[in-house]
Amino acid sequence: MEAMLAAPLTAGMWVILVLCIILVIMFLALFGPVFSLWLQALAARAGVGIRELIGMRFRKVDPRIIVLSRIQAVRAGMDLSTDELESHYLAGGRPVNVVRALIAANRANIDLSFKTATAIDLAGRDILDAVQTSVNPKVIDCPNPAGGKTTVDAVAKDGIQVKAKARVTVRANIDRLVGGATEETIIARVGEGIVTTIGSAETYKEVLENPDQISKRVLDKGLDAGTAFEILSIDIADVDVGENIGAKLQADQAEADKRRFQAEAEKRRAMAMAREQEMQALVRENRAKVVLAEAEIPKAMAEAFRAGNFGIMDYYRLRNIQADTQMRDSIGGGGQTGPQKPQT
Repeated sequence: MEAMLAAPLTAGMWVILVLCIILVIMFLALFGPVFSLWLQALAARAGVGIRELIGMRFRKVDPRIIVLSRIQAVRAGMDLSTDELESHYLAGGRPVNVVRALIAANRANIDLSFKTATAIDLAGRDILDAVQTSVNPKVIDCPNPAGGKTTVDAVAKDGIQVKAKARVTVRANIDRLVGGATEETIIARVGEGIVTTIGSAETYKEVLENPDQISKRVLDKGLDAGTAFEILSIDIADVDVGENIGAKLQADQAEADKRRFQAEAEKRRAMAMAREQEMQALVRENRAKVVLAEAEIPKAMAEAFRAGNFGIMDYYRLRNIQADTQMRDSIGGGGQTGPQKPQT
C-alpha cells in the first residue's frame, strides 16, 4: 500500500482526478444551494425532499421561493404542499404574497381559501394588500387629488355653486375582489352622489347648514354594489361657496339676447333702407310718367282744334281758370301747384 502511494501518478490517473474535481465543483455549484435549502426545510420541519428541490431546478422554478413559502405556511399551521405552491408559481403567481395573505386572513378570522387567494393573485390584485385593507380599512379622498381636482363642484337650485370634499372609508370585500370594480368607481359614484344631492337642494344655505345630509343620502344609495369594497362611511371634509353660476348664466343669456336683438334690428333697418330706395325709385318713375302725360296735353288740344271739338273760346276759358287757380294758390301761399301752362 505504501508502495502504491509512493508511486508516481500516471497521465491517465491525473486526467481522472481532474475530471472528478470538475464534477465535484459542478455538483456543488448546481446543487449546493439546493442542499442548503433542504437543510433549512428539514430544520423547520417543512418536509421538502432533496429530489423535489432538484426537480424544481430542472423545471425552472426558484426553489428558494417555494421553500420559504412552504416554511411560512407550516409554521403558521397551514398544510400547503410544494406541488400547489409550485403550480401557482408556474402560472405566474406570487406564492409568498399568497401565503402571507392566508396567514393574515387566518389570524383575523377571515374566510379565505388557497384557491380563492391564488385566483385573486393571478387576476392581478394584491391579495396581501386586500387582506390588510379588509382588516384595517383605508380612507379614499373624493375627488382624487392626483386627478388635478381638489373639490366636487355642484350648483344648488338657487344658482350658487357649492364646492365639497369627501373622505370615504372602505374595507376590502374578499368575495368580490375578482371581477369587482376598483377605487376609481367608488370615487366616481361618490362624486355623482354629491353632485345630485347638492343639485336637489333649494338653496346653498341648506348644504352649508347640514353637510351631513350629503353623506347620509349618498351612503343610502348603495354605491358599493358591484365593487371590490364595502363603504363604511362617507364624511364631508370641507364645504365652500363658489361662484354665482345662475347670475353668470343669466348675464351670458342677456348678452346673447342683446346681440340677437341688435342683429334683428340691423336686419330691419337694412330692409327699411332698401324699401326707401325702392319707393324713391318708384316716385321718380311715376314723376316721369306724369311728365310724359303732361307732354301729351298740347298734342291733344291741337288735335281737338283740328277736329273742331275745341274752340278758341273754350281755350280762353281754360286759360282763365288756370290763371284764377294760380292766383288763389299764390294768395294761399301754396305756390304753383296747378297744371303748367300748355305750350302752343
